[in-house]
Amino acid sequence: MQNLDLTPYLKEIKLPEPGSKKGENGRVLVIGGSRLFHAAAFWSASMASRLVDMVHFTSPVMENNELMRVRAKAKFWDGIVVPYDEADHYIEEDDAILIGPGMERGETTQKIVNDLLVKYPNKKWIVDGGALQEVNPQLLSESMIITPNQNQLSLLQYNLQNTKYKIPAVTLTKGPTDTITPSPTDSRLYGYTDIQIIGGSPGLTKGGTGDVLAGLVLGLAAKSPAYASCVVASHCLKVASEDLSQTTGPFFSPTDLIKQIPQTLNTLLKS
Repeated sequence: MQNLDLTPYLKEIKLPEPGSKKGENGRVLVIGGSRLFHAAAFWSASMASRLVDMVHFTSPVMENNELMRVRAKAKFWDGIVVPYDEADHYIEEDDAILIGPGMERGETTQKIVNDLLVKYPNKKWIVDGGALQEVNPQLLSESMIITPNQNQLSLLQYNLQNTKYKIPAVTLTKGPTDTITPSPTDSRLYGYTDIQIIGGSPGLTKGGTGDVLAGLVLGLAAKSPAYASCVVASHCLKVASEDLSQTTGPFFSPTDLIKQIPQTLNTLLKS
């Protein structure tokens, strides 16, 4: 675990106020999943539900598919499963939207993602997973967060190689060492620079841990600044994996991480 002074970033995390009302501490939407990768979006949504007042979940594969809707409701109990044809309402009303976990590559995902970013360019989007592989990078704005691994980031940069466009979204690049890159405005106004987050258990190589991270970013960013949310989320996930390793070694699941992170985050916030 690195000796990182999290204090300035933790101070930017908005915590529930005494006397606050339902919904005031964050409402988020998760758009994701596919017939093949159904668990990813549920991990993200379940993680976010630990931090905000309400999580809405929907999936394009539920459209005109009653069986998929039934399965979604059976698997996700930590929020509300909403019909995909009502997604626009929740995009407009919710504080932040995560799109991409569990979505398959292809023209369908490409159209869904790019159409939504064109329609709602100023919403606080967290773009992850399959959405990152199909997004037009020139649609990414400073109001957004992207959470690529190094290969996904390289693909985005390749797609921009013949342009002068630079991705303005806050970027959390995942790996053995995470790198958080601020938006141009954050750099100009607050002097933020790239920050690297080291540490973490070897168990973080398991599938699904990136989906947990995306859900953690979503939950924090619903009411807190994007850059601070990414720094705290990255550090918290790595420390949580180390906390788990004290008893299980690297033998833990994404669900174990989801259960551990609230304890780890609470400790960090009180330190």
